[in-house]
Parts: sequence; C-alpha cells; structure tokens
Amino acid sequence: MELVSEEYFMGEALRQARKAYAAEEVPIGAVIVREGTIIARAWNQVELLKDATAHAEMLAITQAEAEVGDWRLTDCDLYVTKEPCPMCAGAIVHARLRRVIFGCGDAKGGAAGGLINLLQMPQLNHRSEITPGILADACAAILKDFFSARRNP
Repeated sequence: MELVSEEYFMGEALRQARKAYAAEEVPIGAVIVREGTIIARAWNQVELLKDATAHAEMLAITQAEAEVGDWRLTDCDLYVTKEPCPMCAGAIVHARLRRVIFGCGDAKGGAAGGLINLLQMPQLNHRSEITPGILADACAAILKDFFSARRNP
C-alpha cells in the first residue's frame, strides 16, 4: 500500500490554498516534492507582497531551488491546485521540473493544456510530464467559493 499518494500531496497544496484564502489572496497552493518528501510549500501572495510574480508556483520554485542548492529541479515534481499560468509554466520549464500535477484546469489562461501547453512545447529546451485533475473538485470549489464571496460580500 502506497502511504504517500498524489492525493496526499495535492491535499498539502490545498492546505496552502486555504492559507491564501484566509489572507484574502486568490486561493492557489503549491508544494514541490523530491524523492517522496515535500521540499517547498507556498501559496499565492501577490497582494501581500505587492508582487505580480508572487504566485504559489513561483514562490515554491524559489524555495525548492534554495533547498536543492541548484536552479535545476530535474528530479522534482510540482503539485499545484490550479493549472499554471504562462508565467509559471515558463518558470517550470526553465527550472526543468520533471512533472506538474494540478487540480483544476483553466481553459481561459492555463498553460498546461487549458489554453496553451507551454510545458510540452517541442521548441523549448525542456518538457514536463503533466497529470491533471487530482482532487479537481476540491481545488475548483475553493476558487469558486473565494470569487463568489468577493462578488457577494
């Protein structure tokens, strides 16, 4: 029996998303896993840091690079609650993450197959394996709840 599963790691990313929600940030969370161990955890902090690049994925990549001691994350997997945007997908390719596992897709702005697929673009120097739809309903629900509450205070 596998004690640590994709659902477990996505659950940890959802814990990070709940931190973002509590801080009134768009509730997206991410964790990076290396050899079965979480080496980075982050949540969206765009408003808190007044930084358009402070997406959960970007912050997690920076933490993981510091933990590994290299900018190459070739043996690491990213779990994120929502399909990465083009900015984050670009960083994922540059950091050479092995795999991206996400919860809910983003047909309007996703860059892992929703709108475009930067993660597997043959012209780029690296391609990440993609696994969509892990705990998709829970990942979508927290976003829907957040935006519904913002529209109807």
